[in-house]
Amino acid sequence: MNIEILTNKISLKTLTVGVIGLGYVGLPLAVEKAKAGFKTIGFDVQSQKVDMVNRGENYIGDVVNEDLEQIVKTGMLSATTDFSFIKDVDFIAICVPTPLDKHQQPNLSYVKNSGKEIAKYIKQGSIVVLESTTYPGTTEELLMPILEEGSGLKCGEDFYLGFSPERVDPGNLIYKTKNTPKVVGAIGKEALKVISAVYREVLDSDVHEVSTPAIAEMEKILENTYRNINIGLINELAILCNKMNINIWEVIEAAKSKPYGFQAFYPGPGLGGHCIPLDPYYLSWKAREYGFHTSMIESSMMINDKMPEYTVERASKILNKLKKSLSGSKVLILGIAYKNDIDDYRESPALKVIHHFKEAGTLIDFYDPYIKEYKSKGKIYKGIQELNKDTLQHYDLVCVTAGHTNVDYEMVARNAVAVFDTKNVMKNVTYRDKIELL
Repeated sequence: MNIEILTNKISLKTLTVGVIGLGYVGLPLAVEKAKAGFKTIGFDVQSQKVDMVNRGENYIGDVVNEDLEQIVKTGMLSATTDFSFIKDVDFIAICVPTPLDKHQQPNLSYVKNSGKEIAKYIKQGSIVVLESTTYPGTTEELLMPILEEGSGLKCGEDFYLGFSPERVDPGNLIYKTKNTPKVVGAIGKEALKVISAVYREVLDSDVHEVSTPAIAEMEKILENTYRNINIGLINELAILCNKMNINIWEVIEAAKSKPYGFQAFYPGPGLGGHCIPLDPYYLSWKAREYGFHTSMIESSMMINDKMPEYTVERASKILNKLKKSLSGSKVLILGIAYKNDIDDYRESPALKVIHHFKEAGTLIDFYDPYIKEYKSKGKIYKGIQELNKDTLQHYDLVCVTAGHTNVDYEMVARNAVAVFDTKNVMKNVTYRDKIELL
């Protein structure tokens, strides 16, 4: 391979880019690459997503509608379900899901299938980058053999391969795909150079290079395991503080007054999103291959996994004070999204809370200003359409499980029979007689 030819194509923006997976990670990345001047092709197995992209119709909150419309209109971005078009692409970013299976073990079927499709059409001089979060070793131990065996090409000689973890934070008003620093690890110095060069042309942020894909893979796991452990700590303290009749939220605010040595984490009804609840399981699974037990990580996971059940236990005590039981009571879940002000309910703790309520015989409705319906285990559940005084009085308890800022919490507090605020989103509400905090 002639690295000078590739670097020239990058600087001249004649490199054609492919993005496999047009979800919360892939579509924003494809949009930014097209906006930077690279002709981009998006690949996805869901024809509905492909058709929407080709019509310039946005379905991801972090993508600006006008940006998508413009780059589709000018031909800089197109989408397809036909993976044979990989033959027309020079740089391929894999942004597919990496969920857990029913045994809480990594399900890498999407990565494997993507690798097999790429291998059919990859050409000499191609660049492949895995962005999906996974365990350390995936790029070299899993993806590289699939690409080499399926294509007959040699990594480092005929094509370049690396890993660059996605750092998408849906709903973040400051950091988007464009301005979030990027970490890149690759197989060989030339691969690292060209992959980093592509991201530097696309992003308005630093590109931090590391020596191997495994380091980049472990780095992403560290980011989210760090958060998982600290959230586990604060959730455990929240349970203890409740027993001691101490307001954990006030404790955290006091600790935040220290200008160094403390970062605030907050309790809640559980962990949500694709990364924080899942990534530690990837590391624990891989650690067993080395006979290593990740005791601190697993302890935090156990605490966080218990929070939806604990939320329902606390709700039961609130209902008991009203001389009601879980069975037969009507509860309104306020917020289905896994975090505030987004429409994403992947791994949302609210869904787990609902599950435990239903197991106890509770009658459940939900309201979310961003999510009118959700799908769980093949069924579609529709929420109530309006949150008002009359609606609230039909429920024995309102359980706040997402802190959306466009909800009138003062109205909720005044008109609900009882409120269990698991997010402290009602901290500024003046009428507090009916509010209980996690």
